[in-house]
Amino acid sequence: MIRKKGKKKRRIVAAVLLGIVLYAAIMGIAFGMIRAAGKRSLRGNSETARPGMMPVKAGEELTQEEEQQWQEGWVKYQGNLYAYNEDILTFLFMGIDKDSGGERVTEGTDGGNADALFLAVMNPKKKTVQIIGINRNTMADVDIYDEKGNYLMTSKAQITVQHGFGNGLEESCEYQKKAVSRLFYGLPVHGYAAIYMSAIPTINDAVGGVDVKVIEDLTEKDKSLVKDAEVHLMGETAFWYVKYRDANIFGSADMRLERQKQYLNAFVAAAKNASKKDIGVVLDLYRAVVPMMVTDITLDEVAYLAPAALDYQFGGEGSFYMLEGETVMGEEFEEFYLDEDALYEMILEIFYEPVELQ
Repeated sequence: MIRKKGKKKRRIVAAVLLGIVLYAAIMGIAFGMIRAAGKRSLRGNSETARPGMMPVKAGEELTQEEEQQWQEGWVKYQGNLYAYNEDILTFLFMGIDKDSGGERVTEGTDGGNADALFLAVMNPKKKTVQIIGINRNTMADVDIYDEKGNYLMTSKAQITVQHGFGNGLEESCEYQKKAVSRLFYGLPVHGYAAIYMSAIPTINDAVGGVDVKVIEDLTEKDKSLVKDAEVHLMGETAFWYVKYRDANIFGSADMRLERQKQYLNAFVAAAKNASKKDIGVVLDLYRAVVPMMVTDITLDEVAYLAPAALDYQFGGEGSFYMLEGETVMGEEFEEFYLDEDALYEMILEIFYEPVELQ
């Protein structure tokens, strides 16, 4: 009788263990399917397949061998051949100058400026993430719309204003995405996230805060933000460090961009550390920020990106790029004119690979 009871208990334990194993397997398969769907979805998000770079720059000539093996999309620059890396995933992140968002506005110019613009570039071959900071005052082709949403014309203006047109939500983001892609010769952009300034404390605190050495005195807004002070940013302190600028000081947008660059470097490091301890941090952060942002990056795409990003290297030389150029005072506002040759070379360096002829 005792033996029978013992066998019965063992069968129950075995059944429970089998159930746990099967549940874990099903969940693993389900998560794998979600990640696979996310990967496929991301690849289909871009409207272009590759940048429309000038194939052969002025002064360059193709050799007979190069002409015979030439393929569509190749570029020749300074005697070298390059091909676009189609495995790369590029995302546009926008910081919108509204303290709250998520509400549709009437067509016009009330969608809010994109005061922070960054491209995040994931290179699966090199397992690296690189970020490109775009000056808000970069003079670029901006599409102008009337109050009914009708396209009027394309004009040179600060790229930050492009998001202001449209409904303040997906429409505005699509306009901004198009303007940035066009600035980069039609670069494929696989997703975007427009985050309102009110989200900064939530994002910052979700990873346990961010450590920085203050590079600009901001004690006007927060007494702890003394130049050269070592500060652990939390809550409203992070908000002011990332957002504030004195518009009465010439070049204040450039100085703020430097702070944002510094902050992003530190934030990514903090986020990776938090995610290694608990991968759920990424999904929890995504859910917390959703009410304060507009994005076309879906949850299944996040499920694909989050684990992959943990294996990617970010930080150090070659991880963060800034557009080169000059800020001048326009008739009313500051204008940043980028160095076209430097932009061309940067695109080749980040998004292209050298071609070796057979």
